Amino acid sequence: MSRFWSQVVRDLTPYVPGEQPKIANLIKLNTNENPYPPSPRVLAAIQAELGDDAARLRLYPDPNADLLKQAVARRHGATPDQVFVGNGSDEVLAHVFQALLKHDAPILFPDITYSFYPVYCGLYGVDYATVPLADDFTINPADYTGRANGGIIFPNPNAPTGRVLALDAIADIARANPDSVVVVDEAYIDFGGTTAIPLTRRFDNVLVIHTLSKSRSLAGLRVGYAIGHPDLIEALERVKNSFNSYPLDRLAIAGAVAAIEDDAWFADCCRKVIATRDTLTTDLSKLGFDVLPSAANFIFARHAQHDAAELAKALRDRSIIVRHFKLPRIDQFLRITVGTDDECRALAEALRQILG
Repeated sequence: MSRFWSQVVRDLTPYVPGEQPKIANLIKLNTNENPYPPSPRVLAAIQAELGDDAARLRLYPDPNADLLKQAVARRHGATPDQVFVGNGSDEVLAHVFQALLKHDAPILFPDITYSFYPVYCGLYGVDYATVPLADDFTINPADYTGRANGGIIFPNPNAPTGRVLALDAIADIARANPDSVVVVDEAYIDFGGTTAIPLTRRFDNVLVIHTLSKSRSLAGLRVGYAIGHPDLIEALERVKNSFNSYPLDRLAIAGAVAAIEDDAWFADCCRKVIATRDTLTTDLSKLGFDVLPSAANFIFARHAQHDAAELAKALRDRSIIVRHFKLPRIDQFLRITVGTDDECRALAEALRQILG
């Protein structure tokens, strides 16, 4: 701790990102990356943007990323003024916390959820209260009725549980809290849920956030977006233009547009991940694991006879890494990213050996 640190920095407990180890022949199932490459159109679009001599890189990108906003709007039946784009969904979320959730009353989110949320609260001075998930790790919409003045945020499917909330339940939350922004963080929605984006046309307090890191296989490009009422989007734009007017570079814009426009590639990748997830769930269940129903590109599993931390270590010794959270209620669970069929077979075989 330095004497030059501000009090904000002194008080922060930073988010801990998923490990990116340098291990040979690693089976990496810890950060929910897509096991398949992005659409070939992405590389072609990036190469076209570079041109023959990359001279365009001397110029700033479009600060409004209009081509990307138009592509997102077409994809979801929205208008460009309903779309906000940023450097990954984490940056979009950061602006949401600053622009829309900093109110006089605490915001609400589940007690088991994306661990960046309390970090943003600490960074921006946002008060919050957590709402316990049910015993089966589902969100109960009634728990949010009449309690939220500062705003509500939750992932759907939730992370790290993978459990999904039905669209009608999200509508109930929005309807019961008309004076609070309801933020639905849909990083994993393409793997098994129904997007809440149609609700943004019925409720002016619903904001839906997507990322291209998961279902579009572009975690390395850093592109995210939000869709909601133009008034919500304007607030995000005001914060963005007071922070960084050029959050997306020229190559990210070009690649993201190409990824969004290749529906066939996107659908095929999602289909393969879902099929492998179902097989992995069956295989682990046969090994005695309790696997929560998942609508994401990961599963959340525990074994009644074996400690989760010890299982994670034993897998790591075999060059397979998964995510273990040392947190109340979930310290005996492992979050396992759905990899390729071969990777998941190797995981299941390693667990057979470990379990004896």
